[in-house]
Amino acid sequence: MPESGLKPLLTDIAAQANVSLATVDRVVNRRKGVSDRTRRRVLEVARDLGYIGEEEAAHIGAERALNITVLLPAGTNPYLRLLGERVKARIGLAGASDPFLRCLFIESFNAEALAEALRKSADWADGIAFFAIEHPEVRAAAAEVAARGVRLVTIVSNLGERAGVAHVGLDNHAVGRTAGLLVGRLAGRSEGAVALVAGSRKYRAHSDREAGFLSLIEELFPRLTLVGLREGHDDAGENYRHTLALLDQQSDLVGIYNVGGSSGGITRALRERKRQDIVFVGHGLTADTRRALLDGTMDAVFDQDPDLLLDRAILNLTQPESRPNPLKADIYFRENLP
Repeated sequence: MPESGLKPLLTDIAAQANVSLATVDRVVNRRKGVSDRTRRRVLEVARDLGYIGEEEAAHIGAERALNITVLLPAGTNPYLRLLGERVKARIGLAGASDPFLRCLFIESFNAEALAEALRKSADWADGIAFFAIEHPEVRAAAAEVAARGVRLVTIVSNLGERAGVAHVGLDNHAVGRTAGLLVGRLAGRSEGAVALVAGSRKYRAHSDREAGFLSLIEELFPRLTLVGLREGHDDAGENYRHTLALLDQQSDLVGIYNVGGSSGGITRALRERKRQDIVFVGHGLTADTRRALLDGTMDAVFDQDPDLLLDRAILNLTQPESRPNPLKADIYFRENLP
Protein backbone atom coordinates (compact mmCIF):
# COMPACT_ATOMS: atom_id res chain seq x y z
CA MET A 1 0.00 0.00 0.00
CA PRO A 2 1.30 3.52 -0.70
CA GLU A 3 2.13 5.79 2.20
CA SER A 4 -0.80 7.89 3.43
CA GLY A 5 -1.46 10.89 1.24
CA LEU A 6 0.69 9.71 -1.68
CA LYS A 7 -0.78 8.88 -5.05
CA PRO A 8 -0.55 5.12 -5.69
CA LEU A 9 1.90 3.95 -8.33
CA LEU A 10 1.70 1.18 -10.89
CA THR A 11 4.17 -0.75 -8.74
CA ASP A 12 1.69 -0.62 -5.83
CA ILE A 13 -1.03 -2.07 -8.04
CA ALA A 14 1.30 -4.79 -9.34
CA ALA A 15 2.31 -5.82 -5.82
CA GLN A 16 -1.23 -6.04 -4.46
CA ALA A 17 -2.62 -7.76 -7.58
CA ASN A 18 0.36 -10.15 -7.61
CA VAL A 19 1.17 -9.47 -11.25
CA SER A 20 4.09 -7.91 -13.09
CA LEU A 21 4.46 -4.19 -13.67
CA ALA A 22 4.26 -4.89 -17.41
CA THR A 23 0.86 -6.53 -16.93
CA VAL A 24 -0.49 -3.52 -15.04
CA ASP A 25 0.81 -1.23 -17.76
CA ARG A 26 -0.97 -3.33 -20.40
CA VAL A 27 -4.25 -3.17 -18.49
CA VAL A 28 -4.36 0.56 -17.78
CA ASN A 29 -3.25 1.35 -21.34
CA ARG A 30 -5.60 -1.24 -22.87
CA ARG A 31 -2.84 -3.17 -24.56
CA LYS A 32 -3.31 -6.68 -25.77
CA GLY A 33 -2.05 -9.85 -24.14
CA VAL A 34 -3.91 -9.91 -20.77
CA SER A 35 -6.66 -12.37 -19.88
CA ASP A 36 -10.05 -11.00 -18.88
CA ARG A 37 -9.69 -12.47 -15.39
CA THR A 38 -6.35 -10.74 -14.81
CA ARG A 39 -7.65 -7.53 -16.32
CA ARG A 40 -10.57 -7.47 -13.88
CA ARG A 41 -8.28 -8.14 -10.92
CA VAL A 42 -5.86 -5.36 -11.82
CA LEU A 43 -8.69 -2.86 -12.34
CA GLU A 44 -10.27 -3.81 -9.03
CA VAL A 45 -7.01 -3.15 -7.21
CA ALA A 46 -6.38 0.08 -9.13
CA ARG A 47 -9.84 1.30 -8.16
CA ASP A 48 -9.50 0.26 -4.51
CA LEU A 49 -6.16 2.05 -4.24
CA GLY A 50 -7.60 5.20 -5.79
CA TYR A 51 -5.42 5.09 -8.91
CA ILE A 52 -8.53 5.32 -11.09
CA GLY A 53 -12.15 6.16 -10.34
CA GLU A 54 -15.26 4.04 -10.75
CA GLU A 55 -16.16 5.52 -14.12
CA GLU A 56 -12.69 5.09 -15.58
CA ALA A 57 -12.46 1.54 -14.24
CA ALA A 58 -15.78 0.70 -15.88
CA HIS A 59 -14.61 2.27 -19.13
CA ILE A 60 -11.31 0.41 -19.23
CA GLY A 61 -12.83 -2.80 -17.94
CA ALA A 62 -15.80 -2.92 -20.30
CA GLU A 63 -15.77 -5.73 -22.83
CA ARG A 64 -12.70 -4.71 -24.72
CA ALA A 65 -13.52 -2.75 -27.83
CA LEU A 66 -10.91 -2.62 -30.56
CA ASN A 67 -7.82 -0.49 -30.17
CA ILE A 68 -7.36 1.43 -33.43
CA THR A 69 -4.37 3.54 -34.41
CA VAL A 70 -4.53 6.12 -37.19
CA LEU A 71 -1.15 6.93 -38.78
CA LEU A 72 -0.92 10.20 -40.73
CA PRO A 73 1.94 12.10 -42.38
CA ALA A 74 3.31 14.98 -40.32
CA GLY A 75 3.74 18.41 -41.86
CA THR A 76 1.76 21.48 -42.79
CA ASN A 77 -0.85 19.91 -45.08
CA PRO A 78 -4.07 21.54 -43.77
CA TYR A 79 -6.32 18.65 -44.80
CA LEU A 80 -4.22 16.06 -42.96
CA ARG A 81 -4.11 18.29 -39.90
CA LEU A 82 -7.90 18.58 -40.09
CA LEU A 83 -8.14 14.79 -40.35
CA GLY A 84 -5.98 14.44 -37.24
CA GLU A 85 -8.20 16.91 -35.39
CA ARG A 86 -11.24 14.83 -36.32
CA VAL A 87 -9.61 11.71 -34.89
CA LYS A 88 -8.74 13.52 -31.66
CA ALA A 89 -12.30 14.84 -31.37
CA ARG A 90 -13.57 11.27 -31.57
CA ILE A 91 -11.17 10.23 -28.83
CA GLY A 92 -12.67 12.85 -26.52
CA LEU A 93 -16.24 11.77 -27.26
CA ALA A 94 -15.75 7.98 -27.25
CA GLY A 95 -18.09 5.85 -25.14
CA ALA A 96 -17.24 2.59 -23.40
CA SER A 97 -18.34 0.48 -26.36
CA ASP A 98 -16.55 2.59 -29.00
CA PRO A 99 -13.12 1.66 -30.32
CA PHE A 100 -10.19 3.18 -28.51
CA LEU A 101 -8.46 5.52 -30.97
CA ARG A 102 -4.94 6.86 -31.16
CA CYS A 103 -3.60 9.26 -33.78
CA LEU A 104 0.12 9.40 -34.57
CA PHE A 105 1.87 11.64 -37.07
CA ILE A 106 4.79 10.07 -38.95
CA GLU A 107 7.54 11.85 -40.87
CA SER A 108 6.12 12.59 -44.31
CA PHE A 109 7.38 10.69 -47.37
CA ASN A 110 9.58 8.44 -45.18
CA ALA A 111 8.82 4.80 -45.96
CA GLU A 112 11.15 3.45 -43.26
CA ALA A 113 9.49 5.61 -40.60
CA LEU A 114 6.04 4.43 -41.66
CA ALA A 115 7.13 0.77 -41.68
CA GLU A 116 8.54 1.15 -38.16
CA ALA A 117 5.36 2.88 -36.97
CA LEU A 118 3.23 0.02 -38.34
CA ARG A 119 5.29 -2.56 -36.46
CA LYS A 120 5.29 -0.58 -33.20
CA SER A 121 1.58 0.18 -33.41
CA ALA A 122 0.81 -3.53 -33.76
CA ASP A 123 1.86 -4.06 -30.12
CA TRP A 124 -1.20 -2.10 -28.96
CA ALA A 125 -3.58 -1.88 -31.88
CA ASP A 126 -6.09 -4.43 -33.11
CA GLY A 127 -6.49 -2.35 -36.26
CA ILE A 128 -4.45 0.32 -38.04
CA ALA A 129 -5.65 2.90 -40.56
CA PHE A 130 -2.74 4.53 -42.36
CA PHE A 131 -1.92 6.94 -45.16
CA ALA A 132 0.21 4.62 -47.26
CA ILE A 133 3.49 5.12 -49.06
CA GLU A 134 3.79 2.67 -51.94
CA HIS A 135 7.19 1.20 -51.10
CA PRO A 136 8.60 -2.33 -50.56
CA GLU A 137 9.48 -1.54 -46.92
CA VAL A 138 5.89 -0.51 -46.19
CA ARG A 139 4.41 -3.51 -48.00
CA ALA A 140 6.71 -5.85 -46.05
CA ALA A 141 5.74 -4.24 -42.73
CA ALA A 142 2.05 -4.41 -43.62
CA ALA A 143 2.33 -8.12 -44.46
CA GLU A 144 4.19 -8.79 -41.20
CA VAL A 145 1.64 -6.89 -39.11
CA ALA A 146 -1.32 -8.56 -40.86
CA ALA A 147 0.23 -11.97 -40.16
CA ARG A 148 0.11 -11.06 -36.44
CA GLY A 149 -3.66 -10.71 -36.73
CA VAL A 150 -3.80 -6.90 -36.84
CA ARG A 151 -6.39 -5.52 -39.24
CA LEU A 152 -5.23 -2.93 -41.75
CA VAL A 153 -6.87 -0.35 -43.99
CA THR A 154 -5.22 2.40 -46.02
CA ILE A 155 -6.83 5.84 -46.22
CA VAL A 156 -6.51 8.51 -48.94
CA SER A 157 -3.49 6.80 -50.57
CA ASN A 158 -3.17 3.04 -50.96
CA LEU A 159 -0.49 0.37 -51.41
CA GLY A 160 -1.72 -0.97 -54.73
CA GLU A 161 -3.87 -3.99 -55.46
CA ARG A 162 -1.18 -6.60 -54.96
CA ALA A 163 -0.66 -5.58 -51.34
CA GLY A 164 -4.06 -7.06 -50.45
CA VAL A 165 -4.90 -4.27 -47.99
CA ALA A 166 -8.38 -2.73 -48.06
CA HIS A 167 -8.54 0.94 -49.01
CA VAL A 168 -10.88 3.82 -48.17
CA GLY A 169 -10.62 6.84 -50.42
CA LEU A 170 -11.39 8.30 -53.81
CA ASP A 171 -10.96 6.79 -57.26
CA ASN A 172 -7.92 8.99 -57.78
CA HIS A 173 -7.46 8.25 -61.48
CA ALA A 174 -11.03 9.39 -62.12
CA VAL A 175 -10.44 12.48 -59.95
CA GLY A 176 -7.36 13.36 -62.00
CA ARG A 177 -9.32 13.04 -65.24
CA THR A 178 -12.05 15.26 -63.83
CA ALA A 179 -9.44 17.85 -62.86
CA GLY A 180 -8.08 17.76 -66.39
CA LEU A 181 -11.55 18.34 -67.79
CA LEU A 182 -12.11 21.30 -65.46
CA VAL A 183 -8.77 22.92 -66.26
CA GLY A 184 -9.21 22.41 -69.99
CA ARG A 185 -12.74 23.75 -70.09
CA LEU A 186 -12.24 26.65 -67.69
CA ALA A 187 -9.04 27.84 -69.36
CA GLY A 188 -11.12 28.83 -72.39
CA ARG A 189 -8.08 28.56 -74.66
CA SER A 190 -7.05 25.80 -77.02
CA GLU A 191 -3.33 26.50 -76.54
CA GLY A 192 -1.10 27.24 -73.58
CA ALA A 193 0.78 25.53 -70.76
CA VAL A 194 -0.67 23.65 -67.80
CA ALA A 195 1.32 22.67 -64.71
CA LEU A 196 1.08 19.89 -62.15
CA VAL A 197 2.19 20.22 -58.52
CA ALA A 198 2.31 17.10 -56.34
CA GLY A 199 3.32 16.24 -52.81
CA SER A 200 5.33 13.26 -54.02
CA ARG A 201 4.99 10.39 -56.47
CA LYS A 202 5.67 8.15 -53.47
CA TYR A 203 1.97 8.55 -52.72
CA ARG A 204 -0.05 6.43 -55.09
CA ALA A 205 -2.96 8.86 -54.73
CA HIS A 206 -0.80 11.57 -56.25
CA SER A 207 0.61 9.44 -59.08
CA ASP A 208 -2.89 8.15 -59.95
CA ARG A 209 -4.27 11.70 -60.08
CA GLU A 210 -1.35 12.76 -62.26
CA ALA A 211 -1.92 9.85 -64.67
CA GLY A 212 -5.63 10.61 -64.92
CA PHE A 213 -5.00 14.30 -65.54
CA LEU A 214 -2.43 13.60 -68.27
CA SER A 215 -4.65 11.09 -70.05
CA LEU A 216 -7.58 13.52 -70.19
CA ILE A 217 -5.49 16.48 -71.38
CA GLU A 218 -3.90 14.36 -74.12
CA GLU A 219 -7.30 13.01 -75.14
CA LEU A 220 -9.41 16.18 -75.20
CA PHE A 221 -6.99 19.11 -75.14
CA PRO A 222 -3.93 17.98 -77.13
CA ARG A 223 -2.77 21.53 -77.83
CA LEU A 224 -2.37 22.31 -74.13
CA THR A 225 1.26 21.67 -73.22
CA LEU A 226 2.18 20.09 -69.91
CA VAL A 227 5.17 21.62 -68.14
CA GLY A 228 7.11 19.30 -65.86
CA LEU A 229 5.58 18.12 -62.60
CA ARG A 230 6.90 19.83 -59.47
CA GLU A 231 7.05 17.93 -56.17
CA GLY A 232 6.25 20.34 -53.36
CA HIS A 233 6.10 17.73 -50.57
CA ASP A 234 2.80 19.21 -49.37
CA ASP A 235 4.76 22.18 -48.05
CA ALA A 236 3.32 25.66 -48.56
CA GLY A 237 6.77 27.26 -48.85
CA GLU A 238 7.93 24.85 -51.54
CA ASN A 239 4.67 25.21 -53.45
CA TYR A 240 5.02 29.00 -53.29
CA ARG A 241 8.53 28.90 -54.76
CA HIS A 242 7.52 26.41 -57.47
CA THR A 243 4.63 28.64 -58.50
CA LEU A 244 6.77 31.78 -58.71
CA ALA A 245 9.21 29.88 -60.93
CA LEU A 246 6.37 28.69 -63.15
CA LEU A 247 5.03 32.20 -63.53
CA ASP A 248 8.50 33.51 -64.42
CA GLN A 249 9.29 30.72 -66.89
CA GLN A 250 5.91 30.11 -68.56
CA SER A 251 4.39 33.24 -70.03
CA ASP A 252 1.63 31.12 -71.61
CA LEU A 253 0.61 29.36 -68.36
CA VAL A 254 -3.17 28.91 -68.30
CA GLY A 255 -3.75 26.33 -65.56
CA ILE A 256 -2.35 24.63 -62.45
CA TYR A 257 -3.54 21.40 -60.83
CA ASN A 258 -2.24 20.68 -57.34
CA VAL A 259 -2.68 16.93 -56.89
CA GLY A 260 -1.55 17.13 -53.26
CA GLY A 261 -2.08 19.54 -50.39
CA SER A 262 -0.88 22.89 -49.02
CA SER A 263 -2.46 24.90 -51.83
CA GLY A 264 -1.93 28.02 -49.73
CA GLY A 265 1.57 28.43 -51.13
CA ILE A 266 0.25 28.43 -54.69
CA THR A 267 -2.54 30.89 -53.94
CA ARG A 268 -0.07 33.21 -52.21
CA ALA A 269 2.07 33.36 -55.36
CA LEU A 270 -0.94 33.87 -57.63
CA ARG A 271 -2.23 36.70 -55.45
CA GLU A 272 1.16 38.42 -55.32
CA ARG A 273 1.46 38.30 -59.11
CA LYS A 274 -2.23 39.20 -59.57
CA ARG A 275 -2.78 36.15 -61.79
CA GLN A 276 -6.39 35.24 -61.22
CA ASP A 277 -6.59 34.57 -64.95
CA ILE A 278 -4.86 31.22 -64.32
CA VAL A 279 -7.22 28.31 -63.65
CA PHE A 280 -6.28 26.66 -60.37
CA VAL A 281 -7.76 23.36 -59.15
CA GLY A 282 -6.69 21.60 -55.95
CA HIS A 283 -7.66 19.27 -53.12
CA GLY A 284 -9.01 19.49 -49.57
CA LEU A 285 -11.67 21.95 -48.42
CA THR A 286 -9.93 23.72 -45.54
CA ALA A 287 -9.79 27.31 -44.31
CA ASP A 288 -7.15 28.34 -46.86
CA THR A 289 -8.80 26.76 -49.91
CA ARG A 290 -12.21 28.08 -48.86
CA ARG A 291 -10.78 31.60 -48.74
CA ALA A 292 -9.13 31.09 -52.15
CA LEU A 293 -12.41 29.95 -53.69
CA LEU A 294 -14.21 32.98 -52.28
CA ASP A 295 -11.67 35.49 -53.63
CA GLY A 296 -11.42 33.78 -57.01
CA THR A 297 -7.81 32.59 -56.71
CA MET A 298 -8.96 28.97 -56.88
CA ASP A 299 -11.61 27.69 -59.26
CA ALA A 300 -12.43 24.26 -57.84
CA VAL A 301 -11.53 22.04 -54.89
CA PHE A 302 -11.92 18.27 -54.67
CA ASP A 303 -12.75 17.07 -51.18
CA GLN A 304 -13.34 13.84 -49.31
CA ASP A 305 -15.29 14.41 -46.11
CA PRO A 306 -12.91 13.61 -43.22
CA ASP A 307 -15.65 12.28 -40.96
CA LEU A 308 -16.99 9.97 -43.65
CA LEU A 309 -13.44 8.83 -44.39
CA LEU A 310 -12.91 7.92 -40.72
CA ASP A 311 -16.36 6.30 -40.45
CA ARG A 312 -15.61 4.02 -43.39
CA ALA A 313 -12.10 3.19 -42.18
CA ILE A 314 -13.28 2.30 -38.67
CA LEU A 315 -16.17 0.27 -40.10
CA ASN A 316 -13.74 -1.71 -42.23
CA LEU A 317 -11.50 -2.39 -39.23
CA THR A 318 -14.38 -3.44 -36.98
CA GLN A 319 -16.17 -5.37 -39.74
CA PRO A 320 -13.34 -6.50 -42.07
CA GLU A 321 -15.68 -8.68 -44.11
CA SER A 322 -17.12 -5.49 -45.65
CA ARG A 323 -15.08 -4.34 -48.65
CA PRO A 324 -15.19 -0.55 -49.05
CA ASN A 325 -16.20 1.06 -52.31
CA PRO A 326 -14.49 4.28 -53.48
CA LEU A 327 -15.79 7.37 -51.74
CA LYS A 328 -17.77 9.97 -53.62
CA ALA A 329 -15.66 12.97 -54.59
CA ASP A 330 -17.17 16.31 -53.59
CA ILE A 331 -16.27 19.18 -55.93
CA TYR A 332 -16.63 22.68 -54.52
CA PHE A 333 -16.78 25.96 -56.39
CA ARG A 334 -17.32 29.42 -54.95
CA GLU A 335 -21.05 29.15 -55.53
CA ASN A 336 -21.71 25.81 -53.76
CA LEU A 337 -19.55 26.14 -50.65
CA PRO A 338 -21.24 24.54 -47.63
